[in-house]
Amino acid sequence: MIDPSRIITIRFLLAFSISSVFVSCKSDNSNSNYLVDIYQTSASGDNLKLISEGQELSSKSLKTSISLRLNPEKVFQEYYGFGASFTESSAWNLATIPEELRKTVLTKLFSPTQGAGFTLTRTHINSSDYSNNHYTYVEHNDEDLSTFSVYEDMKGFSGNENDQVKNIELIDPSYDLIPMILEAFNIAGSDFKIIASPWSPPSWMKANETSEMTNGSLQPKYYGLWAEYLSKYVSAYKEQGIDLWGITPQNEPLHAHDARWDSNGLTPEQGRVFLRDHLGPQLVKDGHLILNDLDAGLKVLIYDHNKSEMNAYVAPTYLDTEASKYAWGTAFHWYASSKLEENNWYAQELDKLQTTWPDKGRIHTESSIDIDAGDPIGQYWRESTDYAGKFVPFSTYAYDIITDMNNGVQGYIEWCIILSHLGQPNPYDNFNSAPVLINPVTDEVIYTPLYYLLSHFSKFIRPGARRIVLESKPIDGLIHTAAKNIDGSIAVVVFNNNKTSQNLSLVLGAHSYTFNIAPNTMQTLHLRKK
Repeated sequence: MIDPSRIITIRFLLAFSISSVFVSCKSDNSNSNYLVDIYQTSASGDNLKLISEGQELSSKSLKTSISLRLNPEKVFQEYYGFGASFTESSAWNLATIPEELRKTVLTKLFSPTQGAGFTLTRTHINSSDYSNNHYTYVEHNDEDLSTFSVYEDMKGFSGNENDQVKNIELIDPSYDLIPMILEAFNIAGSDFKIIASPWSPPSWMKANETSEMTNGSLQPKYYGLWAEYLSKYVSAYKEQGIDLWGITPQNEPLHAHDARWDSNGLTPEQGRVFLRDHLGPQLVKDGHLILNDLDAGLKVLIYDHNKSEMNAYVAPTYLDTEASKYAWGTAFHWYASSKLEENNWYAQELDKLQTTWPDKGRIHTESSIDIDAGDPIGQYWRESTDYAGKFVPFSTYAYDIITDMNNGVQGYIEWCIILSHLGQPNPYDNFNSAPVLINPVTDEVIYTPLYYLLSHFSKFIRPGARRIVLESKPIDGLIHTAAKNIDGSIAVVVFNNNKTSQNLSLVLGAHSYTFNIAPNTMQTLHLRKK
């Protein structure tokens, strides 16, 4: 197995960018001034368990067969965050439980001290596959957008939206997508960004659909109107107190022929034209996008589909200077999950993306797995059957996230943040798992292994952190990454996918710390200043 942390090309080292610059810092002579805490999640049942606290680095020579050498003086991309997505289905599940329990769930998701501290999220523009039904923000054939309103995202639920939600008591029928986001913002210490993505324009703007808002593509005559629509959405959310961090022009633009839910085709060339001639200028006109400083305003992330195809898709836009000037970066997904391992988690594609376009950001915006409702926890630790094939979800997530990070990616977002214990509601019978599962009848809340896995990153690698060098000889079944936070603390995340434990030494300058990692275990070593 190639250690992705060592995949660094000469071009990458020379490239100056906001995200992949190689920087030399002043030497830190205080390497002994760290205390080490170790948090562990394992197949044996540990869930972000603190297994060692306040241990000191040693100046003695403590050698093991495997040494992980930290070099905080060499830093790479900045991290924007880790988390999962706000969907209408997530809001519906929260509407079925008591308010106090609802706030507990949101605290466990967004508090950096009492929970996972999620810092990067996503939501959908118009309906998605995890909405209760199809909807848009305008009336049919409203070509002047005079009826535009995001009231659909804040009106609450009737309980009659589809068969999956019928006969289930709603504790708070007024709850909805926007109230959920606002309540999450109000969690003490919460600090998260939101990327918004459309699944489909209104059907009357499209051609060749197979059913409502499904398949087909936006008609070119409506490019300008759709751009204005998306800009109005950004403004409307701002009026509700939600400042969006980013937007993608289209979710999964290549999935528009055999989709079973809201979708819209957008070829690479169409995407270039739409951004260059319509969406970019409209966002600038409305004050959302700042051309001379793409970091300062709303960020446009193009593509938003599988990373296996991302380089071919983004090239027409990035090679066109007039289109590229509007694009902050690239968004991508992990599907199909079963092919990730055989393609080395697309490390080569990720490396190509960051070395070819070093001035563009890179965010993983979606991943998910099918739920095994009979074993929603155990399925993460064994080979599970998914629409994409068979794979072990926990190890697949671990390798995917760490490979992404070691190849320049700046943030990672899972799909639905909350679903029911059956992976519902989803009117298309596409039932996923999620970090949090709620039984809407009994109010039982399950925090899946995915919740704890994501916490290993989101809780300890905070916004503004930078990836740092972590070197070791390649070891099959062992993957790792490291980052230094703004406050000087360091997070080292290690995953042991072997059937045997491993003895490791973490080396920082002339000091080291020896530790053991059990089989099928993820650990975060949090080095904090004394």
